[in-house]
Amino acid sequence: MKPSDASEPSVPSDTSGSSQPSHTSPRAPSSRAAHRSPWLRLLPGISSERRGFVLAWWGFALTFGGMRLLTWLIHIDVAGVGDVQAGGVHIHHYVWGILLLAVVGVAGLVQRSARARAWMGLAYGVGMALIIDEAALLISLEDVYWDTEGLVSIALAIAVIALVGGVLAVTRGRQGSNQDYYHSSAQDRSKSRGRNRNAG
Repeated sequence: MKPSDASEPSVPSDTSGSSQPSHTSPRAPSSRAAHRSPWLRLLPGISSERRGFVLAWWGFALTFGGMRLLTWLIHIDVAGVGDVQAGGVHIHHYVWGILLLAVVGVAGLVQRSARARAWMGLAYGVGMALIIDEAALLISLEDVYWDTEGLVSIALAIAVIALVGGVLAVTRGRQGSNQDYYHSSAQDRSKSRGRNRNAG
């Protein structure tokens, strides 16, 4: 052995074991998780295809009730509440409903994402409520909102709320059973693949 070799300090070996996994900092949430749709938190357990219909129903019911309250406040001359006018001409709220439905129709031609369908469903329900609330006016072509003929709008709105709400309630259990069926089928397929893998 050469003297130079004997003078070199020995390098201590790593006794902690290099095979142990190193501790890493927690991974930051992905951009998709950080920008989750608010409808997923508001309506958990509802599929993206069904979510638009549920939001349309809620939008219709709440908008119809809100417009009835607003127009009643205008009717009794509450201070600070009045009609929307342009050049002295009263703009009925069915006009805004028609415009909103037109926007939803255009958006439906270019948007296919689940988040867009949810927003379009909500906007569709709001637009339909604005129109049906003045359906009697459109039928008679006269301002019969507070007359006896105006009850047609209330009857139509209640019928829509009851009919669509009933359909959503009836089909809710069917959707849950279908999801359970697909979930159990996926589990059966995974178990079958595991048995085949073990047999091979």
